[in-house]
Amino acid sequence: MSFAPFKTLTSKTLVLGAENIDTDQIIPARFLTTTNRKGLGKLAFNDWRYGDDNSETDHILNTSAAKQCQILVAGHNFGCGSSREHAPWALMDYGFRAVISSEIADIFHANALKNGFLPIVIEAAAHQWLLDHPGEEIVIDLEACEVRLPKNGGTYSFKVDPFSRHCLLQGQDEMDYLLEQDEVITEYEARNV
Repeated sequence: MSFAPFKTLTSKTLVLGAENIDTDQIIPARFLTTTNRKGLGKLAFNDWRYGDDNSETDHILNTSAAKQCQILVAGHNFGCGSSREHAPWALMDYGFRAVISSEIADIFHANALKNGFLPIVIEAAAHQWLLDHPGEEIVIDLEACEVRLPKNGGTYSFKVDPFSRHCLLQGQDEMDYLLEQDEVITEYEARNV
């Protein structure tokens, strides 16, 4: 599964400042019956966005401004709870390409990277600035591993493992990477038979 290469992203932010947003809040378990990624964006944060009668609530995620944001700023400990690849799928299908928090759960972090979605853990001061300035346009530079904030907010480094960074920059998942190595693998096998 290929996705658009992620090099530099400039976008306004959408802030969901609640702490401990878990994967069941991102996409409720009742929607995990599909293996198709398309259409999951309308189910992202379903129980926050829709009432019991399936009508839209006044939640910020239902606004036209929110749908223009590609960067989600979340409260501490984002993506905790059960493992489900549907969570980054839903966020990407909604329109997000990255999430920034002061802490991101390990399993969500791994699932996100494998699916072309960039999870960024940033230092507390920068995270607080982002929480306090919703809707600001910021820059994520994956090549430099930096988040650049406006209004003298500063530039902050983040870490991403080299393999995941390579795949994101190229717009490829692990299988794409392996397929790209076919010639090298064939040569190795020919030498070692």
